[in-house]
Amino acid sequence: MLSKKKQIIFSASLGIILLLVIFYPKNREGIPLDEVEITDSTEVEEIVYKYGIPVDDYDIDYGIVERNQSLSVILEKHGLSAKNVYDLGQAADSVFDVRKIRSGQAYAVFTTHDSVPAVAFFVYEEDPRSYVVFDLRGKYRVSRGENPVEWVRKEACGRVESSLWVAMQNSGANPLLAVTLSNIFGWTIDFFGLQKDDEFRVIYEQETVDGRELQNFHVLAASFHHADSTYYAIPFVQDGEELYYNETGNSLEGAFLKAPLDFYRISSRFSNSRYHPVLKRYRAHHGVDYAAPTGTPVYAVGSGKVIAKGYQAKGGGNYLKIRHNSVYVTTYMHLSRFAKGIKVGSQVKQKEVIGYVGSTGLSTGPHLDFRVHENGKPINPLTIKSQPKKPISPANMPQFSIVRDSVVRLLQGMEQAVAVDSVQPQERQSPIL
Repeated sequence: MLSKKKQIIFSASLGIILLLVIFYPKNREGIPLDEVEITDSTEVEEIVYKYGIPVDDYDIDYGIVERNQSLSVILEKHGLSAKNVYDLGQAADSVFDVRKIRSGQAYAVFTTHDSVPAVAFFVYEEDPRSYVVFDLRGKYRVSRGENPVEWVRKEACGRVESSLWVAMQNSGANPLLAVTLSNIFGWTIDFFGLQKDDEFRVIYEQETVDGRELQNFHVLAASFHHADSTYYAIPFVQDGEELYYNETGNSLEGAFLKAPLDFYRISSRFSNSRYHPVLKRYRAHHGVDYAAPTGTPVYAVGSGKVIAKGYQAKGGGNYLKIRHNSVYVTTYMHLSRFAKGIKVGSQVKQKEVIGYVGSTGLSTGPHLDFRVHENGKPINPLTIKSQPKKPISPANMPQFSIVRDSVVRLLQGMEQAVAVDSVQPQERQSPIL
């Protein structure tokens, strides 16, 4: 028989067991709470990064590089010595030349929250896409980074009242998109002869960085109604290259001759700083010199209209300018004479003789100085696309026909309202299908 003391202990233990059985907490499914995963209700704080740097850890001073302002001028205002800036420049030597910091570009200075703030990072934006990070913590380190790029899909359509530029603005699109369209259709449509009520429709992507729209476009589909005809631009990748084709599968891109004369050697190339043999000083030479005997025939590299003909005693001597379309103008200098019948306003065909090699003007010997301007800017003539582009091959025609029909259907169904849709870079595959 249990003693009185043991009876009390036994009764107390039994009571505790009963209480645990009756009152042990459970959830609605009857599962003991100690078997349920408990999540802390405190939300995890999101860390915000800029240029790969946690912004909450620093005070940030944003600025724009002013005219004649160097890295030393900027950083010395934030407490760095000339020696610090020199060491930083040495550390950056293999990554970025600090002497190339340009006015008008954005920068950011990250300083610590300490009672005596110290500069931790300096970030210089080379352009909206890329930046250079100068890490000033401890041993100086310099690295490059890129801002995330997003391509935003858009549509625009409108009618020409005065110019394509104005029509593009009125449609709500960036007017520089007009330049892109003129580059695509420039060999088919004379953009200097647009008529009132000519109509354009275009589906395109515009590059953006941090919500800022850049002046970079990728046309996914376009049509242009001009002079009672509708012209289509259908992008298609063939032989690893994306070109624009019309509805029959022919490339919209016109062709230039590889060179404006048959027999030649290149005696001087395109340069921003060439020693001039007559003037005895360095200056830009925005052309290519083809050395050839006097009297060698000079051809028009493409069909077009003569817009200038004259003589420069202290320059190009006898020269001609030909406008090929709204994008390209070519210039032929130091000619000994012009071809018969060539005058301002003459329409010339590709490989038509327009003049003959000479040594007029500032010249040390017979040669042709050949120049090309693209949208008013000089470009290297040796880099322009000179060979004709092939039409869609028979093997690719079935796939092209599918793309073409889809493009035409979308363009014909466009409304005046502009639609916007975000497209990530990796999604830039077939835009229509």
